[in-house]
This record gives sequence, structure tokens and C-alpha cells, in this order.
Amino acid sequence: MQVILLDKISKLGNLGEVIRVRDGYARNFLIPQGLAKRATQAAVAEFESRRNELEKLAEKKLLEAKKIESGLKGKSIDIIQKAGVDGRLFGSVTSQDIVDNILKEGITISRSQISFKDGPIKSLGQHLARIAIHSEITVELVVNVISENQENS
Repeated sequence: MQVILLDKISKLGNLGEVIRVRDGYARNFLIPQGLAKRATQAAVAEFESRRNELEKLAEKKLLEAKKIESGLKGKSIDIIQKAGVDGRLFGSVTSQDIVDNILKEGITISRSQISFKDGPIKSLGQHLARIAIHSEITVELVVNVISENQENS
């Protein structure tokens, strides 16, 4: 299916490009999320009339992402979890735990923006979490997982 992109999407293209994607990807993800429109002549003409507005909106999103990046860059967060004597956690540290911790600092991100190199964190120590704030901006955050027992003593 031919679609016109309404936003920059990593690994697909930039704002205004007409690209070919699989039908299911377009119908189930891109179009419902407002990231693309079916590339008909009418849609292309409408896009061209709104191009400046959409470019300004994309620029505004990028500026907001840079503000979030400056708030997170070089920071580390401490997460306290119950752990066994061998250093393995009872449960795991998930992206939601990191979102909750970052929210305490007044920065709002979603769970889907966070990724881990090796899946959820299941041991004590320092780990890296990658946060994709924007298609162009990614921040690495150090996550210190501390045992609940160490915190009390």
C-alpha cells in the first residue's frame, strides 16, 4: 500500500515521503496512529497544502525532545528491589519502574520508549536503559539496582 508519511519515522522515511509498506502495517499501525495517510491524489494535495503546518509541528516535537534529552543526559536512577543473597532479584525491573522513577523528576515518557539490551533487569548492579525520545534522539540512562536489604542498613 502506498502511504504518505505525516511524521518522520525511523527506518521508514521523512515527513511527506510517499512510501510503499505492507497493507497490515499501514491499516493497523501507521494510519490509526496518525503517522501516515493512504497516498491518494486528494491526500497528497491536502498534505501539500498542510506541509508548512506539519513541518512546524515536527520541529516543535524535536525541540521538546531536546529538552527531555537535556533533563536525562548523564543522569542515573536508583531503583530499590528485593533480592536474594546471590544478587538475583525477586521479580525484575521493567520499563514501567523506570518510567515511574523518571516521572518523580517531572519528565514524562512512555514505556514503549524504553528498551534494554538484554531484556528486563533481573540482577543487582548497574545496567543501561536506552530511551528513544524522538526518532532522532536517543539517551542512555544508568539504572542502579539496589537491594532493599542494603538500603535499610
